[in-house]
Parts: sequence; structure tokens; C-alpha cells
Amino acid sequence: MDKLSIYRKYIQDILTTYASWGNPKDGLETQLIFDCDRDHYQWLEIGWEGAVRVYSCVMHFDIRDGKIWLQRNMTDLDPAEELVELGVPREDIILGLQPPYKRKYTDYGVA
Repeated sequence: MDKLSIYRKYIQDILTTYASWGNPKDGLETQLIFDCDRDHYQWLEIGWEGAVRVYSCVMHFDIRDGKIWLQRNMTDLDPAEELVELGVPREDIILGLQPPYKRKYTDYGVA
């Protein structure tokens, strides 16, 4: 399996596992969006809390130029470290949720 196929599998496995752990509140639905052609992967919670519409991206990954970009993480989980444990080199993980000037201070790639 080539590197991109492996990265796609890891991201999908992580999102599927994380999304299965919690029970969304009544009226909310968990959705996993996997766009393997354009390499966008999201975990969403959508629905209604009373009269309030909820549309929340819980976690979002992209793959760009052979690197995994963590764009959003609204959990206490650490998917970047889980990717490292799976064998992804730290320089292939970009914390897109961090401002570009801060990325050099992380243990991950800077893009």
C-alpha cells in the first residue's frame, strides 16, 4: 500500500473510532464525511438542541502534498500523537489549527 493510501486509512480509522466512543445528545446525529478523492475527512455533529440548530465540526483532517493536516480538533483527544504511534513521521503531520508562526514550536511539521 502506498503512503497516501495508508494515511487515508489511518485518518478514517481514527475518526471512526473517536466518533463511536461518545453518545451524541438527543437530537444530534454524528456524521463522518470521507472525501477520498479530494482528501478531506470530517467528524460532524448536526441536529437540534431545543430550538437551536447545531452544526459542529468536531474534527477535520486534510491530506495536502503528502502530509496530514489536522485542521480542527474540538476534543481532548490527541490524534496527532496517535498518528505518530501508528508510524507517521512527525514531519508529515501539520497542525493546521495552529497559526503558521507557532508551528515551528510544535513537535510536528511546519509546511
